[in-house]
Amino acid sequence: MYINREISWLEFNQRVLNQALRPELPLLERVKFLSISASNLDEFFQVRVGGLMLLRQTGKFKPDLTGLSPSEQLELIRHRAGEMVNAQYHLLQTVLLPLMQEAGLSPLPMEDLSEAQQAGLEEYFISNIAPILTPLAMEVEHPPLLPNLSLVLGVELQPEGSAETRFVVITLPEALPRRVQSAVLGRGGYVMLEDLVAAFCPLLFPGETVLSTTPFRVTRNGDIAVAEEEGGDFASEMESVLVARKFSDCVRLELPAGTPDKLVARIASIAGADAGSTYRVPGLLRLVDLGQMAFEPGNDQHKVQAWTPCWPAGVDPSLSMFENIAQGDILIHNPYESYEPVVKLIEEAAADPDVIAIKQVLYRTARNSRFIAALCRAAETGKQVTVLVELKARFDELHNLAQAERLQRSGVQVVYGVKGFKTHAKILLIVRRENGSLRRYCHIGTGNYNENTARIYSDLSLLTCNEHLGADASQFFNSVTGLTRLMRFRRIYPAPTTMKSRLLELIAAETRRAEQGERALIRAKMNSLNDVEMMNALEQAAEAGVKIQLNIRGICCWAPTSEKAQACTRITSIVDRYLEHARLFHFHNGGNPLVFMASADWMSRNLDRRVELLVPIEEPQLSHRIQDILAACFKDNTQACDMAPDGSYHPAASHKKPFAMQAHLQREARRRARNQETDNKRMLEPHRPKKQA
Repeated sequence: MYINREISWLEFNQRVLNQALRPELPLLERVKFLSISASNLDEFFQVRVGGLMLLRQTGKFKPDLTGLSPSEQLELIRHRAGEMVNAQYHLLQTVLLPLMQEAGLSPLPMEDLSEAQQAGLEEYFISNIAPILTPLAMEVEHPPLLPNLSLVLGVELQPEGSAETRFVVITLPEALPRRVQSAVLGRGGYVMLEDLVAAFCPLLFPGETVLSTTPFRVTRNGDIAVAEEEGGDFASEMESVLVARKFSDCVRLELPAGTPDKLVARIASIAGADAGSTYRVPGLLRLVDLGQMAFEPGNDQHKVQAWTPCWPAGVDPSLSMFENIAQGDILIHNPYESYEPVVKLIEEAAADPDVIAIKQVLYRTARNSRFIAALCRAAETGKQVTVLVELKARFDELHNLAQAERLQRSGVQVVYGVKGFKTHAKILLIVRRENGSLRRYCHIGTGNYNENTARIYSDLSLLTCNEHLGADASQFFNSVTGLTRLMRFRRIYPAPTTMKSRLLELIAAETRRAEQGERALIRAKMNSLNDVEMMNALEQAAEAGVKIQLNIRGICCWAPTSEKAQACTRITSIVDRYLEHARLFHFHNGGNPLVFMASADWMSRNLDRRVELLVPIEEPQLSHRIQDILAACFKDNTQACDMAPDGSYHPAASHKKPFAMQAHLQREARRRARNQETDNKRMLEPHRPKKQA
């Protein structure tokens, strides 16, 4: 059975929101998950709803897998998203805000402040806020554009001596803090920026009466494609897309529930929002801002106890990364294990006089990326540095353009990806001169080269100087920079050429074993599943009796149809403190397990329209580690939700001893680190001869 992609995603976001419903979690952890669910919904409206609205406007579309038209999907989304928004605000208003008030963490209402506090805030407004604000008249021949996702204060004015009213907006600048703190409010006290501006905005309009104010927010379509086929400079094309996104259609208008109907109609007309795109919410807008409190210093009693990443057991900090990798393949599981060795590798490569070439794919990087800094240093010292920067990394395009310009100024050869495909592979190749010959060192991962998200995303890194993988890495970079076809490699399977066919072969092999009465097993961990060929192959395998275990964090468009297939299949989703991001696959293969890690989900976009990598993990110890990770996914009975045959999700059965996968993986990382420390101490101990009787 196929499940609508958009509804499946909304059900995933519901699982995120459900974390905020858990009373046993600390207060700010609950606020964090509420914030994440709101941020997710922002992106969903920009991309998925925006895309469906474009399809509806063009009239050129095919029904989705479930036979629904764009209009039918938008109606379903409107209903389900409305339920979710109501659930978010019910939780905020009835549970979280009262708890925040009790803990001294809730915003202070302006009307509850003393005269002295009001006077102090007025002085603060005049000195620190008013000079930055820019009121904009909207009822003019060419009204200015309302910005995407920004908080805007609408102000209804009546000029002195006039019966007419006029409407202006004040965009609240991102440079100003949403939670305004001042000494007059006491330690930890704050008011919301929109409340402060609304209270004192009459100072901006001398000779006029402020009749009403209301905050609102516009979400614009972010699903704007790049017309690569037209040729020209790709970087310039991306810049035009970013400009177009600022002027795109409104896909959602949010206002407070108490906004008068006439004012709603006035704002909707200016924003270009119809009734189906207008959401009235009973509380604060832009809930994502509340989540910042969970990451700021202080209030530790209201946060989960931090898990400190362990130093990877396979990495000796006293040796260079090249010496470490030369001793054997290394597998790092962040954030349970520190991502620092990966960063250390690129920084050592930049400084090492024996390194002659560095090649890397960059998809999403940190704002002050150590990877970018190291690559620039390497190029400035004369090394041959080539970087493929993916400009179509959604919502990171502007950042990636700036990073590409910085790299080019340092002498890095920058390539802007493969025409018609988004390059999503995570790979780094370093060529080093050793003993009169060249040796290749590689990093291949499931996550981005981003040292910040590596602290909150669960991903795996393989560090290797394996000759076959090194040769494949060279061939990969030659193909994507020289625009030659990604043909069959020695070990690696790239998309869009061979990855999908290899996965289908592996599923078919397990299916044949099940048909012959042999044990057959497929275990996979990914973010999303929607590719029809992959889903049909899984359905056929389950019908044949293959035991299928899928850990899919987000979208899953397949639910087994027959009772036999349902009995053989378990689909589970885990939402916990870290974002599950790794893609791992295990095929029983008649008792000789085949284990892989990949940058790709089993989605059509990844397998058919992106440049991705599927890498075998052949070293037995590392293979067993990945199998253990997969096994832990299906032991989880505290954070896991299982998919029912109708596509709904329910908490996993918990009749056994409680088991949380992420807590288990953290304990395992600590155990490996302790064992390594013990082994190191033993090696340093002097040899002591046995005592004679």
